[in-house]
Amino acid sequence: MSESRLAARPDDHATLTKDNTRMSAALLHRGQPVLSAGQAVDRSQGVTIMVHGRGATPGDILDLARTLDRPGFAYLAPTAANNTWYPYSFLTETVKNEPWLSSALEVLGGLVDGLVARGVGQDRIVLLGFSQGACLSGELAVRRPGRYGGVVMLSGGLIGPPGTTWNHEGSFEGTPVFLGCSDVDPHIPAGRVEESAAVFERMGALVTKRLYPGMGHRVNDDEIACIRSLMDRVEAASPDTR
Repeated sequence: MSESRLAARPDDHATLTKDNTRMSAALLHRGQPVLSAGQAVDRSQGVTIMVHGRGATPGDILDLARTLDRPGFAYLAPTAANNTWYPYSFLTETVKNEPWLSSALEVLGGLVDGLVARGVGQDRIVLLGFSQGACLSGELAVRRPGRYGGVVMLSGGLIGPPGTTWNHEGSFEGTPVFLGCSDVDPHIPAGRVEESAAVFERMGALVTKRLYPGMGHRVNDDEIACIRSLMDRVEAASPDTR
């Protein structure tokens, strides 16, 4: 799947213009629409929270749900204000991406909490994102570790400038984590993918990492197959509530 379906602009982690960095508090992410697809949450065998990239929309990443073709799942896709979760590169000093970053993590965490409150076990929830959305999905997971259905980071890495160490406490208790990225992605250094995989492994996740030679900033068929396999394991372990 090409990047144009998931992140509308190829400069996904580039610095925005001065006008865009002046977003007011009114444009932060709380209260933005959450789109849905697939099975109804209360009748689903798993829920995938799908997080779009910079410049894209929730509708764009929900196209991936059709490609995944797992109709037993519910799919929820939150919306970033101004189609951007945070204004600067994920490799920038984290404080420069505030308060947008904290607002984005609050939205994703709120979706997880809301699902659990509705009776969806966290081990039936898959966090999935592409590019900026992948960075957010992974960052939420390491800040709130536990047994998820899965964590999928497509062309992304944990957030922080070079030299960051992630010393979060807690365990993923065997959560399957998939990281897929080009080895020459113009926005995501391969070294950051390696670092991110090591953090998840240290925290008790079952990590699958794939660096694809010369792929570019996109999603390929092997990644789709890996995600399907992860979702199949969630579905197999879930009670039949449909």
